[in-house]
Amino acid sequence: AKTIYGIPNSGWSSPEWNWGYAVGTGHDCAAICRQMYSTKEGRTELLKNLYDTASKKDEDRIPQNFEEVKLTLALAWQRGRWDGSDGGRGGYGQVLAAMAGADRYEQGSEEECSWRLVQDMQERFHLLKPTLDALKEMDELSNQYTNDYDAARRRCSALVLAAMRFVENGC
Repeated sequence: AKTIYGIPNSGWSSPEWNWGYAVGTGHDCAAICRQMYSTKEGRTELLKNLYDTASKKDEDRIPQNFEEVKLTLALAWQRGRWDGSDGGRGGYGQVLAAMAGADRYEQGSEEECSWRLVQDMQERFHLLKPTLDALKEMDELSNQYTNDYDAARRRCSALVLAAMRFVENGC
């Protein structure tokens, strides 16, 4: 089973995860994540690391564990429900629901799950009203990183977080 921040029984498919509740490993991991990205500097550094992925070897990518990125996205989408930055109806709330359901992005190979997540994020990206350059980059992502699903999912995550104004708003 996947773990986040080294906490036993964490991860979307763990029965102890309890996403959305005040008790459970999901709550514990969310507290760590919010603390890690409590400053603009921390959030800026995360986006920089996600954008710069393609030029790095797998073992040099930060954060090393992509589950931490998924949690950051989930918290940003959860926050976005309240301020509208999740794309509204048909937006990233649906991706969050699929993530919390622990099926779509957890069952199958890491590569299959990653491409499903990228596809779901790409389909909704226009709802965030990103720049034309960001839209173009998102559209070309699958072709640009055909042999590196990890780089694709990280770059895709960076584009989504940037369009949601993650640096300014946090999670």
